[in-house]
Amino acid sequence: MSRYSDLDRPPLSEAALNRALVRPGSLWTGITVVDSTGSTNADLAAAAHGQGGAGEGAVLVAEEQLAGRGRLGRTWTVPARAGLTFSVLLRPPVPATAFGWLTLLFGVAAASAVRRLAEVDVRLKWPNDLLIGERKLAGVLAERSEGAVVVGMGLNVSVKQEELPVETATSLAIEKAACLDRDPLLRAVLREVEVHYREWVESGGDADACGLRAAYLAISATVGRQVRVELPGGAALAGQATGIDAAGHLQVAAGGVTSTLSAGDVVHVRPTA
Repeated sequence: MSRYSDLDRPPLSEAALNRALVRPGSLWTGITVVDSTGSTNADLAAAAHGQGGAGEGAVLVAEEQLAGRGRLGRTWTVPARAGLTFSVLLRPPVPATAFGWLTLLFGVAAASAVRRLAEVDVRLKWPNDLLIGERKLAGVLAERSEGAVVVGMGLNVSVKQEELPVETATSLAIEKAACLDRDPLLRAVLREVEVHYREWVESGGDADACGLRAAYLAISATVGRQVRVELPGGAALAGQATGIDAAGHLQVAAGGVTSTLSAGDVVHVRPTA
C-alpha cells in the first residue's frame, strides 16, 4: 500500500525535519524516519551500544510501530501515521540519581508544545502519561542503555474513537484540537525538549534550580489528588498525592505517613459525592 494512500494521514518528511531541527550547536544531530519498526526505543537502545555507539541527539521516528511498549510491558499500537511515535537518545552529563527526571522533563516539554499548538488542556499523570481530562493522550517511556537514556513517546494525533488502543485513551482529533499536523507538532515537541534539557543539564540535573519541578507541578493532574498506586509486586497504596521529591519520585500521604514512590501505576480516585 502506498504511503500516500490515506490523504488524511500524510507521511512525515525526514529531509524537512532535519532541515528544521539539525543545525550547528543543536541538541538534535540526526532525525531518521522509518515506515515501520517493532519499537523505536529498542532500536535506539541497540544503536547506543558498544564502541562507536550512536551519539546524543539521535532521533528515530516510526510511521508505524508494531511492538510499541508502555509501562509494565503493556502494548501500545495505533494505525500507521495516526500518531507520533518517536524516541530520542540522550547522554546526560548529570548524576545518575537525577535521571528519573527525564520522563517528567519530556512530559513537561511535550505538554507545553501540544497545549500551545493544539490548544487543548494537557496535564500530566505521574510518572509518564499526558492526559486530557482523565483520558490518555500520550505516554512516555525512558530506558537506560549503557550510560545513555532512550526516551520514547507515543502521541495520538488523528486516531479515531474506534481505533483507540484502550477505551481510556483519546487523541487530538477526538478532542477537536486546533492542530492535527504531525510535522509542526513533532518540531514543537523536540524544540521544547531541547530547551528544558539544556536548562536541566546546565543546572547539574537539579530540578529546582532549573525550574523543572515547578513547571511539572503547575500542570500535574496527580499532585493534590486522592490516588491509588499499584506497586511493583502487587501491593497497593491509597492516599493523597502531596508532591514530587528532588529525584522526581511521587510522595503519597496515607494514615499519617508520607511514602516516596519511585515506580507505580497511579489511578486517580474520583471524589465521592
